[in-house]
Parts: sequence; structure tokens; C-alpha cells
Amino acid sequence: MITKSQANTTEIVCKNEYSKLEKLFVCSPQFMEIREIINETQRHYIGENINVNKAVDQHEAFIKVLEEQGADVIKLQPHKKLNEQVFTRDIGFCINDQLFLSEMNNHIRGDELTVLREQLASSGIPYIQPFKHSIEGGDVLVDQNIVWVGISKRTSRKAANALNKQLPDYQVKPLPIHKDILHLDCALNILSPKWAIAYPGAFQAEDYQQLKNQYHIIEVSPEEQFTMGTNVLSIGGGKVISLPQNSGVNEKMRKAGFTVIEVEFSEIIKSGGSFRCCSLPILRTNN
Repeated sequence: MITKSQANTTEIVCKNEYSKLEKLFVCSPQFMEIREIINETQRHYIGENINVNKAVDQHEAFIKVLEEQGADVIKLQPHKKLNEQVFTRDIGFCINDQLFLSEMNNHIRGDELTVLREQLASSGIPYIQPFKHSIEGGDVLVDQNIVWVGISKRTSRKAANALNKQLPDYQVKPLPIHKDILHLDCALNILSPKWAIAYPGAFQAEDYQQLKNQYHIIEVSPEEQFTMGTNVLSIGGGKVISLPQNSGVNEKMRKAGFTVIEVEFSEIIKSGGSFRCCSLPILRTNN
């Protein structure tokens, strides 16, 4: 494990989900394929599977937008046996100046952490990996001193409790989500200090009320939840990357004052994730 004292001075700062995105990890969907069904979206698309050439083109267009908006995009090496590797968000998450490596729930994805650790070592980027129970980055959303943790098939309450012990200065708030929802970011995303988008059907009534007490909520329909309407990526300055197909939530975000950058990602979402899932930010600045 790399510690801060051992590592070079690579800056890590992620205090929220919406400040200017400066540096992140991605991985090409070069070997993307639905092999073993691990979520309900894959079950829907298993018959047609993934057009890899189309997925790669869409991912490269996503990277181009990120770079045009000023982000330093670090590309992990894709490996043939790692067919879910495009979803870099799941294998880690940053909270303030700490990069946590996840404890993956599914054996299919465990080796993705090896690829990430090798890149972190060569880049001099420090990390910690303190978890004994499953926790994945798609279930962790950060907003200043609040950390929302989805309790799902992929993230256990024991892991959320362990994260709470790691973060004594934060409010770690568990959010149980419906069994059909893969990760918290498939039902919730924080767009600004005041605004969030959410799919109400993912939450128990009291938990959804807690979110409404914290944010103005842009609600996502069941249809747009299925096409990853909540899984947008905020890149700073009120700009949000979103799928063009999700016209309803895009219009609602625009009416709330956000700039929506539409990028086609229709092939990649067949495996159950979109823009947030395909990005692992390690540096966001406040400007």
C-alpha cells in the first residue's frame, strides 16, 4: 500500500461531486462484453450484447469533451479478461485528500484493482484500502462534510460503518436502496450545494425525505432511471455531461440553471453504467 509519506506529491482533492474536474481515471471499453449477468440492465441487453467498436467511439468522444473542458484524463490499461473495466468509478473513490480503494463485491471485477494499483504506484499517487467488507465507489457520494453511502448488493452496512470510523470529521449517512438498483449513483447525483437529481422509487420514504430536506430535487422517471438518467457527470461551473436520450431530466436541469452537455453513450449503458460510472475523479478544484 502506498502511504502519503512514501508517495510523490501528487495532489488529491475531491470535496464534492460538482467542483471543477481537473484529473480523473478512465479506461477504454475495448474488451467490454456482457459475459455473466451481474445487474438487471445487463439482463435486458444480453440478447444483443455490446458493439465494442461503437462503445469505444462513444467513450473516446466522452474523453474528448472532458479534455476540451480542461480535465487531465489518465487512461488505465484495458485487459481482455476484465470486461467491466470501463466502470472506473466502482474501484475507488476520493473524499477530500484521500483516495480509497474499494472492496469489490463481485469476483469478476477484483483484478481491476491490480491495474489501478499499478498505475497509482507509477504515478506516485497515494491511496488507502482499509475495508474488509464490500464497498464500491458507485455507492459513495460526497458533498463537503456529508458522505452519502448507498447500502446495496455491492456495499454493505459494515463497510459504511468502517468508512464512518475512517472519517471522524464527516457525517456518513447510509441510504438503503431498492434491490433492483445497482449503485446509489444509479438513483442519486448531487449537482450543486443546493440541487440533486434522484429517482424516488429507489428509496424508503424517510430516506427520500432526508434528501429533500437537504436539496432541491430534480426527479427522474422510471424510464429515464433505466437509461441512467441520474448517472450524469458534473464537471464544474454548473456543467453536466448527460445522455441525449434522457431529454426529460436534461430539460429539468437546464431550467434549474445547469449547462447540459449531451454525449452519446447508448452502447456503454447496456452494461449498467454511464458517465459517472466511467470516471474516477482524483482532483476537483473550487474554481
